[in-house]
Amino acid sequence: FVHGLMDEPDYAYRVITAHMHRLDRHSLEGQVVLELGPGNGLFTAVIACALGARRSYLVDAGAFAGEDVAPYRTCATYLREMGLQAPTLDGCESVSDVLRACNALYLTRGVEDMREIPTASVDWIFSQAVLEHLRLGSFDAIVGEMRRMLSSSGMTTHQVDLKDHLGGALDNLRFSNRVWESRFMANSGFYTNRLRLSQIVNAFREAGFDAHTADVSRWTQLPTPRRKLARPFRELSDDELLVRQFDLVTRPLEGDVGELAEP
Repeated sequence: FVHGLMDEPDYAYRVITAHMHRLDRHSLEGQVVLELGPGNGLFTAVIACALGARRSYLVDAGAFAGEDVAPYRTCATYLREMGLQAPTLDGCESVSDVLRACNALYLTRGVEDMREIPTASVDWIFSQAVLEHLRLGSFDAIVGEMRRMLSSSGMTTHQVDLKDHLGGALDNLRFSNRVWESRFMANSGFYTNRLRLSQIVNAFREAGFDAHTADVSRWTQLPTPRRKLARPFRELSDDELLVRQFDLVTRPLEGDVGELAEP
């Protein structure tokens, strides 16, 4: 199992700029950025710095990123070749040095660390094929923390992949909740929370976000026969089950969750 592809400079840059394009932004000048689920690479720290961000947080559920400094120097060189003012990383001897050079924090305790980020202090939160991997029991708490830490003018963007991570169909929906939410499945590498589009959107709206979807990709027919799905999923509409992937863009609702205490 591989925790994403965000350790490849070209891929990471294309992902970040694609998310920025959804917000019609070409710069992160003066912004505070948070990536949810950076996986095996912390290139967002280097790229966000080169795009003008004044600080970035990279939040994950474990320390999945590699310790080799060389890829980050390669990333900085790639960015300079793109005409950006990338940070100088030649003197960095560790990933911690790289993060300091980029004014970035790598937080590896998930929602626990999110609670330590100051209220209304983040301008942009993004994730790439991560929301579907959040544990079902902590999903609402993580969305709530995103709402708390986001500034009144901030936004979040997420690409969400609803295909199973076994064969690209809906085979994850064949298991009972008891089996699927077991520790074995949660640690398998192919765990997804099995939330569908409407449930994810509703979770954000209930947390105080104005949430909209874009670029919704659908199968033309169910890739896994309905009769093979576990009962709760078998009863869902075709419209819900046919969604393969979508983008989610959210912003805080005006006047909602207005008086939040510091954690």
